[in-house]
Amino acid sequence: MKICIVGLGLIGGSLAIDLRANGFADEIIGVDIHPEHQREALRLKLVDEILELEEGTKKADLIVLTVPVSVIAEILPKVLDLINENQVVTDMGSTKSFLIEAIKGHSKKSRFVPSHPMAGTENSGPKAAIRNLFANRVAIICDKEHCDEDAIKMVEKMYKSLFMEIVYMNGADHDMHAAYVSHISHISSFLLANTVLEKEKSETAIFNLASGGFESTVRLAKSSPKMWADIFMQNGEHISTVLETYIKLLQDFKNKIDDKDYDYLFSEMQKANAIRKVLDR
Repeated sequence: MKICIVGLGLIGGSLAIDLRANGFADEIIGVDIHPEHQREALRLKLVDEILELEEGTKKADLIVLTVPVSVIAEILPKVLDLINENQVVTDMGSTKSFLIEAIKGHSKKSRFVPSHPMAGTENSGPKAAIRNLFANRVAIICDKEHCDEDAIKMVEKMYKSLFMEIVYMNGADHDMHAAYVSHISHISSFLLANTVLEKEKSETAIFNLASGGFESTVRLAKSSPKMWADIFMQNGEHISTVLETYIKLLQDFKNKIDDKDYDYLFSEMQKANAIRKVLDR
């Protein structure tokens, strides 16, 4: 099994570590436009060799696209042009409808399996790659009915080798749910960090007074702006809907604080505690 991983950051690098360790991949080819990422990936032995996109694609049985979603949309048609009827392409991007639309008329679109492993950290680059990043997480495969059966089986086998639970849904539903569960969390973190940095000019005070709760809430603000700006643009319709609800709830909460309405505040937080039943399953 020859794997070509396009994008050697946190996701691509972690994927390389685990697919080598679990024996799924016999050879791992890396593709990355950043020379420093290429050097680091080779130094860390994440990949066996670095090739250009065309050469790496032609040599691999499975091509995995782990670059930002705007780049995936740009290169996916080119990758499909290069493959034969036995090769498989998948991606690990956070939005799906945009990608599916980008190849809707392509003759080899059934060789592409849209997928999204729900795993990651706030760090980036090959040095951020870690073992077992994907273990016991969920991998979402979208629009399964439009993919060739052997292509689906190969991608399923890869995710199962990573000890992931596989869930199936269509691309539009994926993007809607991702906006509510994942994308809004990153927006909240980015803007909370900016709020604190704008109003609190003392770095010492921030460091000394920031509790574990604050640190965990703004942890995602360390994420890649390039990657997340792409995601927000491509999933803008769903994210805008989420933000409308979120902003209304924030305004209501502010108004009740101004009104010193203890019962409302208590009730809203008690209602929010129900999330524990979901997350602790």
